[in-house]
Amino acid sequence: MNFHSLPACAAVSLLGLTLACLPDAASAAQNTAAGQVLTPAGTHSSVRAPSRNFTGSVRVDRIFKANDAAPYTAAYVTFEPGARTNWHSHVAGQHLIVVFGKGLTGTEDGRVMEIRPGDEIWCPPNVRHWHGAAPDTGMTHIAVTGIAGGKSTDWFEPVTDEQYGAR
Repeated sequence: MNFHSLPACAAVSLLGLTLACLPDAASAAQNTAAGQVLTPAGTHSSVRAPSRNFTGSVRVDRIFKANDAAPYTAAYVTFEPGARTNWHSHVAGQHLIVVFGKGLTGTEDGRVMEIRPGDEIWCPPNVRHWHGAAPDTGMTHIAVTGIAGGKSTDWFEPVTDEQYGAR
């Protein structure tokens, strides 16, 4: 079996994006050995985050999608300097793990925190928040997002420059 050939594809939604060319159940089964599933590096294409949910240049690189046993997704999300999400909340919460650069995250109470590599942020269910890169430095985090009732994220209005700059 050649684990580095591209698998069959199915569409899936992540962070408000519809991603294509993702392994479907049949192709995942082809990569199963001793009950584990291997998804080779490079299987998933990078996707530009949609401007309806993000300000600035943001790239999403999916790590894995949800399944029946593990109802959460994971992706690397890379923000160019000044880029950020809109206000949003997660129906089942979200963990962020910063892996590169410097970023900011804010909540509706006006609190904005600086985040750096190694920091982990827990965004509880249904708490409106935003996150992104610092004004002068890009940032990449891993987003592990829970899914409940087939849904992960509720998107709202863009974060204003004043909200983004508040510290």
